[in-house]
Amino acid sequence: MKQRSLNDWELVYHEWSPEKQPTREALLTLGNGYFATRGAVEESPAGGPHYPGTYLAGGFNRAKSEIGGKIIENEDMVNWPNWLPLSFRCEDGEWFDLAHVELLDYVLWLDLYRGVLHRRLQFRDRSDREFQLETRRIVHMDDPHSAAISWVLTPLNWSGPVEIRSAIDGDVTNSGVARYRDLNGRHLEVEETGQVGEQAIFLTARTLQSRIRMAQAVRTRVWEGDEPAAVERRTQSERNWIGQSLSLMAEQNKPIRVEKVLSLYTSRDLAISEPAFEACEDILHAADFDVLLEQHQQAWRRLWQRADLELAGEKSTYAQPVLRLHLFHLLQTASVHSTRQDVSVPARGLHGEGYRGHIFWDELFTFPYFNLRFPELTKALLLYRYQRLHWARRAAREAGYRGAMFPWQSGSDGREESQVLHLNPESGRWIPDNSHTQRHVNAAIAYNVWQYFQATGDMEFLCSHGAEMLVGIAQFLASIATYNADRERYEIRGVMGPDEFHTQYPDREELGLDNNAYTNVMAAWVLKTTDVVLKLLGEDRKAELLQLLDVSSEDLLRWQDVSKRMFIPFQPSGLISQFEGWDNLEELDWDRLREEHGDIQRLDRILEAEGRDLNRYKATKQADVLMLFYLFSPRELSDIISGLGYDFDAARIPENVRYYLDRTSHGSSLSRVVHAWVLARTDRDHSWDLFQEALVSDLDDIQGGTTSEGIHLGAMAGTVDMVQRCYTGIEMYDGVLWLDPCLPKELEGLKFCVHYRGLWLHIQLDHEIMTVSFENGRSCAARIGFDGEVYEMCSGEQKRFSLSEGETS
Repeated sequence: MKQRSLNDWELVYHEWSPEKQPTREALLTLGNGYFATRGAVEESPAGGPHYPGTYLAGGFNRAKSEIGGKIIENEDMVNWPNWLPLSFRCEDGEWFDLAHVELLDYVLWLDLYRGVLHRRLQFRDRSDREFQLETRRIVHMDDPHSAAISWVLTPLNWSGPVEIRSAIDGDVTNSGVARYRDLNGRHLEVEETGQVGEQAIFLTARTLQSRIRMAQAVRTRVWEGDEPAAVERRTQSERNWIGQSLSLMAEQNKPIRVEKVLSLYTSRDLAISEPAFEACEDILHAADFDVLLEQHQQAWRRLWQRADLELAGEKSTYAQPVLRLHLFHLLQTASVHSTRQDVSVPARGLHGEGYRGHIFWDELFTFPYFNLRFPELTKALLLYRYQRLHWARRAAREAGYRGAMFPWQSGSDGREESQVLHLNPESGRWIPDNSHTQRHVNAAIAYNVWQYFQATGDMEFLCSHGAEMLVGIAQFLASIATYNADRERYEIRGVMGPDEFHTQYPDREELGLDNNAYTNVMAAWVLKTTDVVLKLLGEDRKAELLQLLDVSSEDLLRWQDVSKRMFIPFQPSGLISQFEGWDNLEELDWDRLREEHGDIQRLDRILEAEGRDLNRYKATKQADVLMLFYLFSPRELSDIISGLGYDFDAARIPENVRYYLDRTSHGSSLSRVVHAWVLARTDRDHSWDLFQEALVSDLDDIQGGTTSEGIHLGAMAGTVDMVQRCYTGIEMYDGVLWLDPCLPKELEGLKFCVHYRGLWLHIQLDHEIMTVSFENGRSCAARIGFDGEVYEMCSGEQKRFSLSEGETS
């Protein structure tokens, strides 16, 4: 029997596997954009293979730890009280535990279409009593404050007294990432526990530093058939824990149905009186499980109508459910409920404690999907950055620069949250973390603003928020650029590129590298784009903004000069050099490394354990130079680089790709996505292979244990966007949605919809024909570009394009 199977809408595990449980808990997480709960079993507390975790979007706390005689401070996305605990025992026996029973049958599955986690098992305990247990769990997609569990327990060969225990456990810590466990992981204190009416209990907790308060109230009911069961109910309270015991008589082959409903509120919520009051009031009026389930399923149906990507072809039968799994987790991490919060998208979702729940540049990979499906969500997530502009300006001033310098890792308030030290599991040593010098995160934010505008035409946002961010970032990038009179060009020194393996020159004490090609090109692009945006603004708003941000006419002239004379390093062969000095580095024996170590994704850890400095070698963790070919079309990139006064032949892009692909370890989950994208039109077989690897990055945990710390949301979103934009050739500029499909041979067809500038367009294509339909009920026209021609489409209109001959009908 297969241990795991996938169909169009289900991820199914056919056996209990303790060693794989941590990864499964992340993959089976349920959430709604407001909070999420890992797919841990209800009956087991944290320990061994089990790590229940409940995470609140934006729920951070700071804590200090002592490492090597130094006090360091980290901010973490907090693991909140565990609302899951639900178990039973017969008479006065031991509580149900998978480790203490003989499993006769076991199946665990996630229904992606309905957002329901199911489990069905049959087991025999140590007294030879046999039971069947069926469980369902939801985290409500319609009501962000609700979640629920349903158990159906059937005694198969036994009758007698049964005790059911339902609890809230506040004695939790952040201990889900092994390499963080030497650090302080205690973030909560329980304030109060109590009973609500006869059937419910509540617990309130508060973070120690950020003082966020959360109240959880749970109601537990028991039925026998369709009638409430006669139970003896007792409430018990211990330190940091409260529970209820429900005792009843069980009859052989007569199912006992247990329902546990959660109401969760926090002090971050809008339009509430106080969290405990709201949670307790809410739980008193909460519907039964079946009603909540139907509301929840309807919400998911509505989502999938707009969110889905339908693939056709026998060779895509595996890709289809994995893409839907990725979409599922994307929609759980950021949803309509996120639009009413001050949050962004953590790199590891709301699924675990990897990267401490921080926000990185991964928005660059998640926003493109939202731009063309749920642009109001992108807008809300961009406002997370806007609300932290004052922190970015402060950081720039303190570093001696102008403008806004956004952090590489961001959390609650916008300060730099990158670690000072990180643990290398290979060597056991704590290594300085220099990743905060990745200034390209600023360009990523600017790119996201511009792409949102291209997809929506939202001038109001651009005038009120977007332009201010762009101008602040342009100020910063211009101020870190210094003029080299010998070259008559501008340079950016002392930074890290996306590669992350290279943090400094081997013969230089100072951190950072000079003239990272990606950073420099992006800086030039930001300055040019900001100039375009300023021209789009009305004169009054432009003057107001420039006065507000202290930008003079001399500053604008310098920006133009920098945007035209930024230095880009090239190798003697004419290929783009990753950074200045790359040519002087040594080559690695990649074949030997693979033979000795097998998996070399984390080459940095391997070489550090061997006592070698990776800064000395031509090796990259992930796409760096190649990010340019990922973000820009050959036409766009040629315009940018030729605008800097360099000869750049787009025909050499494949050569650049091959060169760096041969020197990349794919130590980041994002790497395969980018490489698959840039190879899509020149080496389709290799591109498809990398796409397949990217698809299973989390599902098969190919990085060796990292998925349990939280899914890699950027990579998941990247695979979805690969299908949505790369294979369809979608580009947006000049108010036109351009399409230039190039399906891989393994994908016979594709069907999806996009939201472009307020309009819903339905796109269906195979290798011969592409059909674009304009949804009924829209008043304005849509502009679609194909094969060099622009077509205006009206409400209800449909156009067919021949992909083999370029004909249109």
